[in-house]
Order: sequence, then structure tokens, then C-alpha cells
Amino acid sequence: MAYAMGLDAVSTYVFWNLHEPQPERYDFSGSNDVAEYVRLAAGCGLAVVLRPGPYVCAEWDLGGLPAWLLAVPEMRLRTAHDAYMIPVRRWLRRVGAELAPLQRSRGGPIVAVQLENEYGAFGNDAAYLQAMRAALDDAGLGESPSYTIDQPADVERGALAEVAVATTFAPGDPQRDLAILRRLRPLQRPICGEYWAGWFDHWGEPHQERDDAQQIRDVAWMTHADCSFNVYMLHGGTNFGFTNGANGSEREPYAPVTTSYDYLAAIDEAGRPRPKYFAFRDAIAAARKAAPRPVPPTPHVAEIPEFALEACASLEPLLREAIRVERPQPMEAFGQAFGFALYRTTLADASGGLLEIDAVRDYATVVLDGAVCGSLDRRTGAGELRLDAHPAGATLDILVENCGRINYGPLIGGERKGIERSVRYNGNELLGWQIFALPLDDLSALRFDGTALPAPAFFRGTLRLSETHDTFFDMRGFGKGVLFVNGQNLGRYWSIGPQDALYVPGAWLRRGTNDVVVFETQGVRKAQIKGAKDPFVRPL
Repeated sequence: MAYAMGLDAVSTYVFWNLHEPQPERYDFSGSNDVAEYVRLAAGCGLAVVLRPGPYVCAEWDLGGLPAWLLAVPEMRLRTAHDAYMIPVRRWLRRVGAELAPLQRSRGGPIVAVQLENEYGAFGNDAAYLQAMRAALDDAGLGESPSYTIDQPADVERGALAEVAVATTFAPGDPQRDLAILRRLRPLQRPICGEYWAGWFDHWGEPHQERDDAQQIRDVAWMTHADCSFNVYMLHGGTNFGFTNGANGSEREPYAPVTTSYDYLAAIDEAGRPRPKYFAFRDAIAAARKAAPRPVPPTPHVAEIPEFALEACASLEPLLREAIRVERPQPMEAFGQAFGFALYRTTLADASGGLLEIDAVRDYATVVLDGAVCGSLDRRTGAGELRLDAHPAGATLDILVENCGRINYGPLIGGERKGIERSVRYNGNELLGWQIFALPLDDLSALRFDGTALPAPAFFRGTLRLSETHDTFFDMRGFGKGVLFVNGQNLGRYWSIGPQDALYVPGAWLRRGTNDVVVFETQGVRKAQIKGAKDPFVRPL
């Protein structure tokens, strides 16, 4: 599809936390085979611009940095400090083992390598950028031209004198934004490293809208100007599993990104071209004075009749090894990156009162003797909940979900998840906790039956198909949770929207019986799912 639009190359991130989930345990297999992706691009007639990070932003959890870095007390992310640079150099050497042989200098399709990512918005330490450049050289990736990339106001802070510079900007005035680069690098061809042809969504906010006509004018102008540009995103895709990031700052509240990264892109989440795809294609063909290239067939997205999730399972079988601590600790302290953590203690005080939790990261479901009492949400700043009177010695469970680490700005170094500090009841600190890690990467211990259970609980159904196609599972019957299909974690759903349905690739479905499991934390309105054609369905 990229080639058919007239593009010369694809730009791809490499996500450190995807490939090194635990220190020195690497995964470049299956869907993580980035070298095969590069070869596939070359087979389509495209060059590749490599963006290996280690920090990539991308509205991805912690900007692609692995969460285990946060377990190191002396860690200073995105600095030349040894605690950070030693694992960075080790990681880039491993990336180089995969991708250095695919550089243009060795006959491959990789034509450029990005040096860090939007560093000018984070810092201005030239020594750190030099250390990063040396790390790329050490990894064998220095054979390709390198470049830095920043927004117009930050390009100088994030630049090195001898390295090419690219900028990023939204639709509006590309001539003005590229003029900043011309002043900084008068002898360099201007590069728009990211032209934001769309935008992403946050949970609980309206679905984004953008002016396609302005984008079409901008792309037409850039195709005739003396510049290079990268359409971000050409295809937005999906934050499968727990990979979505979040935004937030000292002035702005925490805002997690939706599972859909459709981005209003020229190619939608299911791979279907939008009208502006053809407008961009026509503009590129006109600038080249050539006929547009043929477009591949549009993928079929199927609507699927409603099916029920009638079997239920309790969370208890997954609560295997308790971590016993005096005070709560965050996920990273016990080696967990994603998913949920359950914090359990008993309440000696039988009176009703105020439960206070410092720094909920990010969404807590509070359960007392098996009954849900309420929830706390970092987005709204809620950190306390009033409980009714209860029996002495009642079991207090606090189920905390990592809803995505902040991926941009100076707060990333503090993005530890779960409960990091104290929990108090009626002003008294609660001590003596059991913590259960719930990454939800293995559900085999669950025992499903027909007994109806209140949330938090698992719900299971069977989908039978005579043929497979892409679809979107409409989750409006559920509240907040995670969807699994045939063992694949398709990501989060949440009734606050704007996303209503989760993308299901046809490649993850099979003819015959398909196993569908939902982990629900709030409560079920209707334990049924159907296949839709779009992620944004509203209203119910």
C-alpha cells in the first residue's frame, strides 16, 4: 500500500521493551522479527529508515523503554549515566546483529538511522547525544547516515553539529516549519521526519478529527518543494496487548492512549485506504509526472453475528505466589512490566471510614470480602474511597491496572506502576501486605463453568466460523477490561470510549472453533459480542 501510494521508503521504530522484556532475554521471533519486516519492505520496492531508539515515543508504553530499567534505584533515563547507557549499548549491539547486515552499505534496504528521538523536548545534553552516536557506531549501524528529529521549537536543542536534522509538524504551514531547518542547516535538504497526517485518541475524550483538505494541500506543496517528508502515520495500526502509552505532565492530567492507533491515517486500522490515501497518491504522481501505481485489493472486514460468553472463572486460580511485604511496592520492584497487580491485606478496624491510596498507578478496583466497593482512577486524580462498616478482619483487595506508562516528557522516569507508597484507613497506615503479580500472559490455570460471577472475573465464549476475515469485536456490553482471542491479547476496552470495538486480525482467527476470553473489572451489562466494521461504533 505504501509503494502504491508512491512512497520511496517506510520508516519503522524498533521497540526495546518488546524485544528485551527482561534483561538480556531477547525476542526477535514471530511478529517481533524486525529483520524479516525490513526484507519484506525491500521486496515491495521500498527503502527503510530505521528508528531504533532506544527511546521512540510513538504513544507506546514508556516510549519503548523497558520497565525493568525503573527497578534500578540510580536509573536516570535518557542520560549518559552508566546505569542507563550500559543496557542501551548492549541493546543496540543486539539490534545491530539483526539489522546492520541490511544497511545500504551492505546491499540492503536501510538507508538512514535515526539518532535518539525528539530529544530536544526532553533535554539538551550534547554529551548524551554523542554517547548515543558512539553506541550506534559500536552496534555497526554507523555505516548509514544518521539524523536527529525534533519539533521546530526544539530542533537546535536536540541537534549535533555534524548530524543531519529533521523536524516534525502538524498540518498548517509546512513552508514556515521547514524554514526553521533551512536557517539551522542552510546546506542540508529540509526533512520533515514526521508530518502528522492525523492524531491519536485518549480514553474518555472525544474521537479526534482533522482537516483532510489541509493535509492534501500540504502534501501537494511538499511534493513540489525541495524537501523530503515522512507521512506519520501512513497506517496507524493497533496497540495490541498492554503496549499503549499515555500522556501527562505536571500541568496536565494522566491520559492513557486507546488500544486503537487508527490515527485517522490514510490507511485505516484494518488496512483499508481512506479518500485522502488516493489524494496523496495523486499528488505524488503529479509531482513525478508519472501514472499512479496500482493499488492492492482492499481487505475485507466482516460483520459477525452476536455470540454469548456464558462461562465464568474467578481470578483466584491466578493468585499463585504471594509476595509478602510490609508496605506496598510497585510492579517493577518484583519484575513485572505489564498487566495488573493485586494488593491484599486485612482490616482490623470494622467501622466504616476513608481508604486513602497514595499515587494510584493507574486504575484501582477496591474489593472488600469479595464485594466491589468502588474504583480509583488516576485520570481524575481520585485517590480515596469511603468504605461501609464491615466485619473485623475483612479481606481488602486492591486490584491495580497499569493503564500505560507516560511516553513523552520529563515524567517518564517516575512511571512505576501499581501502588508505590502508603495505603491508609481512617488515617492509619495499613501494613502487612500480600502482592500477587497478574501479567495475564498465561490463563491456563483458569477454571470456567456456568456459574455467574461478579467482576472482577473472566468470561469465556466460543465463536464458530466457516471462514476468517478481519473484524472488530464490539465490546459495548462490557465495562473495562481486556480481550483475548485464541490466546492473543487484543488489548484494552473501556466503556468511557471513544473506542467501542477492538480490531481482530483475520490471521488470529481460525475456521471452526475460536476461543474468546474477556477479563472484566467493572461489571457486565450484556455478556455478548458481535463483529463490527469499525472501532468507533457509538451509541449503544
